[in-house]
Amino acid sequence: MKPIHLLAAACLVAAPILLVAQQPLLPPVPPYSKPLPPWSAGHNDPAASRGYVFPVGDVDNVPDLHGNPADAQLVLFIGGNQFFVLPRLVARFEQLHPELRGHIFYETLPPGILRQQIAHDNTLTLGNLTLRVVPDVYEAGARVLDAMAAAGTVDHVTRYTTNDLAIMIPAANPKGIHSLSDLAQPGLRLSMPNPAWEGIARQIGTALRNAGGDALYQSVYISKVATGQTQLTQIHHRQTPMRILSGQADAGVTWSSEVAFQQSIGNPIRGIAIPAAQNVTAIYAAGVLRNAPHRAAAQAWVQFLLSPEAQAAYQSFGFRPYTQPAHQMQPQEMPH
Repeated sequence: MKPIHLLAAACLVAAPILLVAQQPLLPPVPPYSKPLPPWSAGHNDPAASRGYVFPVGDVDNVPDLHGNPADAQLVLFIGGNQFFVLPRLVARFEQLHPELRGHIFYETLPPGILRQQIAHDNTLTLGNLTLRVVPDVYEAGARVLDAMAAAGTVDHVTRYTTNDLAIMIPAANPKGIHSLSDLAQPGLRLSMPNPAWEGIARQIGTALRNAGGDALYQSVYISKVATGQTQLTQIHHRQTPMRILSGQADAGVTWSSEVAFQQSIGNPIRGIAIPAAQNVTAIYAAGVLRNAPHRAAAQAWVQFLLSPEAQAAYQSFGFRPYTQPAHQMQPQEMPH
């Protein structure tokens, strides 16, 4: 007769085996999870062949790198808040230049991050991915492009569209926000661009001072940051709408075009217009980088930005055409 403690041990081992044997099989795991957040459902990928598609949205979420850099024949570094215009632009540009179909790679990160990538040997690390890709075109604010042209890092500066600021809020506006001054309300949670690398923060600072003097700026960007009521972003065109949609933020200042995009995809978001006397208009510009590997394609892209079709794509999200002031006619601003 076996000792009692050996019988007990045998029962402990056998019980889980019996339990597993009696359970029904688990349902099969789907081949991929639903992309989160729902920015574009993969439609912003211009790669010719996508291979095995395996997005895991809450783990491997890389919404601002588009296409396949390995065989790219045109590489675009574009300020992030234009990401929703690019699918339409790229599709039309590929129709005009079929030799480039499936061979365009573009990044839509904050302009300051893109400049850091350029400065670090055109190399970027996201999580466990390190990517080196040499850009042909850089697009950001005209002030930055002018400085790059003066430094000899881009050829010419082509201005092509403008944009204004707006206050992004939940569609129901539960906090009753109606102006920039309301952002100073105690307890109001804000999601705001980081001045360290997001150029929009400079324009927001000017708008806040236009609306409420330095006191309003200090409240939003100093005092509330210190208390945690203002969360600074790394990529505002992604984080601010997600924070508002998830209830983590009550408001954030963005470009008005970003509000238009969120509404176009059915998200419960609305925008509060900022009066012209307080608002700041951004001028978007593009330049071909001095060391562009694909210069002819890059020049064609920059010229395409001025076309009626490209302008219509921008205007569909609230961008406005750039009008050249007579007193600013300079060679580096002329399209080429």
